[in-house]
Amino acid sequence: MSPFFSKRRVSFVSGALLCASLVSACSSREPAQGLSARGELRPQAVATTQSAPKDEADRFVRAAPPPPSTPASEPAGKRRDAAAARATAAESEAYAPAPSEAPAALMAPAPEMRRAAPAKGALGASGVGAGGHGVASAPLALQQPMEKSKKELADDKSLSEGGNTFEAYKPNAFTETAKDALSTFAADVDTASYSMARRYLQQGQLPPTQAVRVEEFVNYFKYRYAPPEDGAFTVHLEGAPSPFNARRQFVRVGVQGKVVSRSQRKPAHLVFLVDTSGSMASSDKLPLAIESIKVAVKNLNENDTVALVTYAGSTRDVLAPTPATDVKKIHAALDTLVAGGGTAMGSGMETAYKHAVKKASGSVVSRVVVLTDGDANIGPNLSPKAMLSSIEKYVSEGVTLTTVGFGMGNYHDSLMEQLADKGNGNSFYVDSMKEARKVFETQLTGTLEVIAKDVKFQVEFNPKAVSRYRLMGYENRDIADKDFRDDKVDAGEIGAGHTVTALYEVELAGDAPQELATVRIRAKAPNGTEAKEQAFPLTRANLKPSMEAATADFRFAVAVAATADILRAAPAAEGWSLATTQKLAEGAVGGDSDRTEFVRLIGQARALTTASARGN
Repeated sequence: MSPFFSKRRVSFVSGALLCASLVSACSSREPAQGLSARGELRPQAVATTQSAPKDEADRFVRAAPPPPSTPASEPAGKRRDAAAARATAAESEAYAPAPSEAPAALMAPAPEMRRAAPAKGALGASGVGAGGHGVASAPLALQQPMEKSKKELADDKSLSEGGNTFEAYKPNAFTETAKDALSTFAADVDTASYSMARRYLQQGQLPPTQAVRVEEFVNYFKYRYAPPEDGAFTVHLEGAPSPFNARRQFVRVGVQGKVVSRSQRKPAHLVFLVDTSGSMASSDKLPLAIESIKVAVKNLNENDTVALVTYAGSTRDVLAPTPATDVKKIHAALDTLVAGGGTAMGSGMETAYKHAVKKASGSVVSRVVVLTDGDANIGPNLSPKAMLSSIEKYVSEGVTLTTVGFGMGNYHDSLMEQLADKGNGNSFYVDSMKEARKVFETQLTGTLEVIAKDVKFQVEFNPKAVSRYRLMGYENRDIADKDFRDDKVDAGEIGAGHTVTALYEVELAGDAPQELATVRIRAKAPNGTEAKEQAFPLTRANLKPSMEAATADFRFAVAVAATADILRAAPAAEGWSLATTQKLAEGAVGGDSDRTEFVRLIGQARALTTASARGN
């Protein structure tokens, strides 16, 4: 055989072997219909299973057509350009069942949703921890336009659960009073964690342990604290024996901010910064965000103004500062918004702040309100640290920030919470029109009118009276004891009418003296630079002889905090029972609808916990 034909034969045989190998590899990697290589549902197969909570207030959300949204099983951080989004939408229509038609198995609680805290892991560019659903196997069209730097990845300590990312905080342990008598933390009135957990439960899943922040559960509810007769706030102290451990007591520090009526508050300039990227196309994201803004506008005053900025692949000024009374013009601008493109959140933040700072003054409340699923995948500022460093100068000039989260499947809770903390504002999560009305209608005045800033708490326990103590929650609000009187150290804000509640679990000494602790609160006036300090004694007279003898507000707050500790698998709550917290909450509802809903949620958590324990 001639050398020419010999070479051609070898080439042909080699090519045939290569093709056979590729076919074999593809066949071995091809999963069963509707499943990924890891046995997981394909994204398009569950594109609509992350439905909004089943309550009548969500009819508006459900009425919208199936969107090309990021499904719950899809990795956090994944984004599409407009063409890819349209392709995904077409696939979803072809393969995805409607929420009402979804198989029951898809809506069942995932087996991994147990009450054991996950190990901490770093996130890659997709925002998914090691062993999670990275984007390495995704088609090139789905890769992020810009990856995070190594330094940003090192700073990112978030964890991913079902595509959503959360910051993992280690629950506070008991502290020996003789070794450290001081407990110092910043005020927090955020509520996003509770709303997110509620959505998980209403969809048949236990919330991820790292998604539960005790203080945001407790502060979601209103408490009937007497308002101050003078000054910015009053302090209410109370304690009672624990229903879980006879050797321990629960102690509550409650703060009530002064109430400022809608007509009394300062004029407000709100810059709504709306995420219109492709990931916001879901009916529980951009459409719900638009309706939320309309609720807010309806509740503004004649002297208030509104501006609208959007960001996707680029930033766009949609509406110049407009009187809130010009509802028709504002609504017309809102109704033009559509979702598509990447997510240049950092650039959008800087643009919104530049608008807001123009009207910032001691006589005007200037606030940026971000409405987003919290993702950021293109642009110069991808991490919370990078975003805040670019807008720090605006924060120092008095511009405050509210972050409002929407949707599930790629929700970046950790980013939203950190931005609100550093931006001197609040973080909320809106899962329904009911919640939108609560945030933008009921709580609007308090959100806008800050009555005290850089509010710090320091509780000094008497070692002769208290042998050990544990602060329930506030792990991400911890402040070094030495920084309590350092007025340059940033802390939390309290708005008009807001309540702040913190609970401790303590063990009393055998022959405890009358004074158990001293509660100190340090805060600045809204436009002040120097803080004032107040001190309040906690004595045995503040302790009730039994939990039944305590006020309804105290019993309910304990029930909420204990439930949160159980859901996040706090070591100190090992052996605690949801049945006990449910019974405690039931006796303190007092006709309040939010409290009634909470009791139902505990029942759902109990059922899911039981099912998980049985392996169902």
